[in-house]
Amino acid sequence: MRTRSRAWPVVVVIGVAASWALSAGAFAAPAAGTAAATAKAAANAGTAADATPVYLDPHYSPQERAADLVSRLTLQEKAAQMNSSQAAAIPRLGIAAYGWWNEAAHGVAREQTNNGGNPPVLTDTTSYPVDLSMGSTWNPALMYKEAGMISDEAREVVRGNSLDLSFYSPTVNLARDPRWGRNDETFGEDPLLTASIASQYVDGMEGKTPAGAMSPASGGYLKTLPTIKHFAANNSEGNRLTGSSDMDERTLREYYTAQFRDLVKTSGPAAIMSSYNEINGVPAAANVHLIDELARETFGFQGYFTSDCDAVYEIQAGHHWQPPGASAPLDAVGRTAYANSAGEDLDCNQGYHDGSNYANAIPTAVAQGIRTQTGVYNENDVDTSLVRLFTARIRTGEFDDEATVPWVAAARARLAPGTWVNSDANAAVTQTPARLAMARQAGDQSIVLLKNSPVQGADGAASSLLPLKVPATGAFKVAVYGTYANPSSMYLGGYSSNQGPAGVANEVNGYQGLKSAIQRIDPQATVDYYPGVTPAAPGTPASVDAAAVKAAAGYNAVIVYAGTDASTADESKDRTSLALPGAQASLISQVAAANPRTVVYMETLGQVDVGSFADQVPAMLWSSYNGQRKGESLADVVLGAYNPSGRLPFTWYADVNKLPAIGDYTIRPTATDSGRTYMYYSGPVTYPFGYGLSYTGFRFSHLQVDSRHLTADGTLRIGAQVTNTGPAAGDEVAQIYVTTPDAPAALQRPLKRLEGFTKVHLRPHRTTHVTFTVHVPDLAFFSDQANRYQVDDGRYGIQLATSSADTDVQAQTFVHVTGALTPTPATLTARPAAAGDSAQGISQRVFFPAGTTVDPQLTVAMNDDSLYGYINAGSNTPLPPGMRVHYTSNRPSVVAATASDTLRTTGPGVATVTATVDYHGAHASTQFVVDVR
Repeated sequence: MRTRSRAWPVVVVIGVAASWALSAGAFAAPAAGTAAATAKAAANAGTAADATPVYLDPHYSPQERAADLVSRLTLQEKAAQMNSSQAAAIPRLGIAAYGWWNEAAHGVAREQTNNGGNPPVLTDTTSYPVDLSMGSTWNPALMYKEAGMISDEAREVVRGNSLDLSFYSPTVNLARDPRWGRNDETFGEDPLLTASIASQYVDGMEGKTPAGAMSPASGGYLKTLPTIKHFAANNSEGNRLTGSSDMDERTLREYYTAQFRDLVKTSGPAAIMSSYNEINGVPAAANVHLIDELARETFGFQGYFTSDCDAVYEIQAGHHWQPPGASAPLDAVGRTAYANSAGEDLDCNQGYHDGSNYANAIPTAVAQGIRTQTGVYNENDVDTSLVRLFTARIRTGEFDDEATVPWVAAARARLAPGTWVNSDANAAVTQTPARLAMARQAGDQSIVLLKNSPVQGADGAASSLLPLKVPATGAFKVAVYGTYANPSSMYLGGYSSNQGPAGVANEVNGYQGLKSAIQRIDPQATVDYYPGVTPAAPGTPASVDAAAVKAAAGYNAVIVYAGTDASTADESKDRTSLALPGAQASLISQVAAANPRTVVYMETLGQVDVGSFADQVPAMLWSSYNGQRKGESLADVVLGAYNPSGRLPFTWYADVNKLPAIGDYTIRPTATDSGRTYMYYSGPVTYPFGYGLSYTGFRFSHLQVDSRHLTADGTLRIGAQVTNTGPAAGDEVAQIYVTTPDAPAALQRPLKRLEGFTKVHLRPHRTTHVTFTVHVPDLAFFSDQANRYQVDDGRYGIQLATSSADTDVQAQTFVHVTGALTPTPATLTARPAAAGDSAQGISQRVFFPAGTTVDPQLTVAMNDDSLYGYINAGSNTPLPPGMRVHYTSNRPSVVAATASDTLRTTGPGVATVTATVDYHGAHASTQFVVDVR
């Protein structure tokens, strides 16, 4: 069950997960002979043998340990840790070289072992269906299981089972335009659906429970470090490097960053990647509003930010950005100061790059004392970033005894160290039967049945063509058409691993899967393959093979397998047309004319134009790129071994020309276009968001709500019954949409919004009860004028539906909402500084001298996203009257909280301060580390 919830946790820990114990005895000390012991020996050179440095002592929290480690580095060493490709080794402290840029979008696929270049692609690792296919499953629990397997395999193949664990995945940008070249990397067009599924990717990758808590099996360690990307509004290839995504604040909050907000609140991802583009004229990589005010202060993000590769370079080379008040566009040193001080902790310094990067530019930028948006750039800004980065590495167990890190032991139990190498010599050993079975299961659930009309059978009776009815014996003949059905090399989607001969042996393409499955049912059956098109001469288009079309008439059934691949669109180019490439549409039409029992399967990066053949074929299926076992998944659905349960995670537009230009980031309709997504689009639709058919039927009944009148602070509970009325077991996705039917047109409210969904499995003629919870604050809209969320008074429609189309609403009721949100604290963050720092332009610090007053510079984000307290340099808003603040310190000998709630450093060491605010009966807390030198 996934329901929208902005009743977000109010306890936030800056840089430290709340589950990390601060008390003594939380972890065992490093054992001799381990990497941690080597680090300890290096750190203790010339000191007493039993003096364990804080950074190697697991009795301290990860953030405390990180602060201690950073204190031991020179400025040059600090800067060298902030390059993604790679962070440098520091042998004197036992710090290994670390590759931050690794990939695992739909299977672990790259590891950064190549200092000075892009990360090498891995060979023979498992490749699952891409994100858009996973979005089509509408099944977060399935995503969680798959992500757990991806992270297991990651631990098996990375160096020492403990390095290079930061993965630049998943993509959570929204599929707002079918022409975007990276739609296959998205989970769909809706923020709620995207956050629901992507949160389970994050939790599975990090080794957390599905609720986002540390798993008991984790030992308190993260399995990997996923990075949600690209923040924000980076949804077109033509201008993704240097363009500006322009929009009002409402659109930015309600759509382009909403899924990031929900992911931060529910799963606490380790990292966020900023995007290349500008937002309203400010590059995302140096955008204080995005990185600090939204992600950290408002959403409560606790991890580290990395640039896209190489977005910091593009601040200068592509954007030629001249910040307000600057005398000229930024140079290489200036871009570094502006990006890092804005909160860009890590520079992915390969891709579009020059010779300058954080490692060689930061010392110069500090020496120059460049004034940025946040103050005077100085070493304290660097320290803050380094603590975030090392906190993440410490949380994976890298600096602890390997025997105490369950993920290391589990990986080595599955695969002995040295067994896997990045070549086909690994014999695809990590492509285990369980992982290949998961790829098949995910592929099964991703396939969407778009059409299934009756056709006349041999007995003269008419019935749906699918599932294809193969007799147990006899001369049954099936033809499979299309070059994508039986390619020389199977396309698995962007950011896939390479498959050598050992990996290819585990692949099943469409023709292979169908032939094998059909002949298992009827060993006498014939399953033939036809490319269906003749090879094109250079410079000429492919043409339909007339002889192959003529042969189609002689088969009991025909399956035409159509597709796209990287040559159609990818991370470099958008589509200018939604037509199937080449002669595929013509092939479908001609084959269907020759044989009325034709099934079309489309495996594409998103919507394609079906207008020329949709009325000619009785059955159509769609998925995005569907993994190594895609042929088995297709056969499962075509033959009825799996009843299709996929639902479209995007709107299939009838006329793409009614959309705004792809570089236009508006969502709501204008005088010249029909808007975007099911929420606003007013033009014709071929298939609606949430649509998908089944081999059985379902009935919805007994829609009930627990209240008809609610306040803006209220919670609505919804119940209904779902019955399988057909002859086959199957899955249905019950979807809850909310409307505002009486809202004035001038407010431009959405037609409807998805506010909950659940996928249920039912045997024939069985009924189940489904429930949903909708928090009324989630129904608020952002007001640009008030700069906060506000709940509309009035009538709200509650729709129980099988898609976003009004014709698919199964039941509807109405509730009334009155009143305003009661402001309560939702997120508390701190940006500690010393008394007097502001006058020097120092906006933050980790390290303090003894005898100094600490100014926590607290920021309170309320439940309506309004901010109070410290917001950014020169911008402060008093806390609301009556809000109380309280501090405690876990080590008063280092930092003491006085009776008047003043913080003062008292002696050397490292301490964690907990700050709490109370207001209107609610509270929020945060923790921050003070290292006294």
